[in-house]
Amino acid sequence: MNVQEVQFRSLARESSRVPFSPDRASFQQRAAAVAEAAASEAEAVDREARFPQKAIDAARAERLLGAQIPIEFGGDGASISEVADMCYALGRACASAGMIFAMHQTKIACLVRHGAGSSWHERLMRRVAAEQMLLASSTTEGQNGGNIRFSSAAVEREGAEISLVRDATVISYGAEADGIVTIARRSDDATGSDQVLLAITRDDYTLEQTLAWETLGMRGTCSAGFKLSFKGSAEQIFPVAYEKVHAQTMTPVAHLCWSSVWAGIAAAAVDRAQLFIRKAARGAGGNLPPGAPHFTAAKMTLTKLRAIIAANLDSFAAREQDERALSSIDFQSSINLLKVEASELAVTVVMHAMRGCGLSGYRNDTDVSVGRHLRDVLSAPIMINNDRILASMGSATLMSAVPASLRD
Repeated sequence: MNVQEVQFRSLARESSRVPFSPDRASFQQRAAAVAEAAASEAEAVDREARFPQKAIDAARAERLLGAQIPIEFGGDGASISEVADMCYALGRACASAGMIFAMHQTKIACLVRHGAGSSWHERLMRRVAAEQMLLASSTTEGQNGGNIRFSSAAVEREGAEISLVRDATVISYGAEADGIVTIARRSDDATGSDQVLLAITRDDYTLEQTLAWETLGMRGTCSAGFKLSFKGSAEQIFPVAYEKVHAQTMTPVAHLCWSSVWAGIAAAAVDRAQLFIRKAARGAGGNLPPGAPHFTAAKMTLTKLRAIIAANLDSFAAREQDERALSSIDFQSSINLLKVEASELAVTVVMHAMRGCGLSGYRNDTDVSVGRHLRDVLSAPIMINNDRILASMGSATLMSAVPASLRD
């Protein structure tokens, strides 16, 4: 699909939006309802390493799983900024629920942008909107770690039918999902980087668990390893090479949504630090406790984190319909650095919040405990390892010009 066609579809979606009526809750209100459900079981989800069922049930009830689906396919046509706000709200309530929602929305963004014009994928869009299907992601396999631009498993073809067997070392919430979006080599004789993207539904595949999920944090994402066996139709392969999907949608949307979740976790920690400082000051006749400077540092660092995410949301929105701009060195460097900066800043915020609370924040049995938030946010720098991203960016950043002014 060329740029003009994409722009036309975008304008068509805008013109067909359902007008707001008093009985149609805003995205913010709907996300708040889901966040309330997520918060009610966050401690149990973490303690028992179980799927946040109440949160996802609430997301279905509020019809947020299909929020990005265009109006003409039964969805709400939510923008990336609206989705990022939802991720922030859910991350603030429960990190696992927030991250599941963020990963799902990344797959939906790929479906919306790159499935348009394909009858099979358009039918899937309608199903997602109608049934509020939860889509998981399978991008990590074998010994490749976080290198999602290289696949070992290949699509096998027999006429119009295809099959795939994949050693997926991680499929977050795979056992609970209604479908999976996965990558693979185009064919047996293709190179590892010649990849395609497939959308598959529960009746197309089987999962055989190979690895458990016993981790420090993000325990409710249930990111176990599976042997994925799929048989289906060649129509399920996206009509665009994965290389383009990766640059134009998968990477930017994932990094924006993940960063928003991490910012939400950081905000929840700052909330607790603020509660502790206020209580301590009241008990000491207005005198601030020793940890007060750390609370200030946490608050200021959170402001910086939110500003970086907001700037990148604006940058993506400005280029969303321009394939060349999305694939440019400057944009790709910026969106990859967002992941690195946001993940590191979020950890810094939570650490400051814990030090602001002192022992009360370190303990697990107080109303200002920050232990869960710290364990969850420590996953951020290693979720596609920051060192891998920085190493891969070396040559590209050398080719990018240093800005001549503050707003270049």
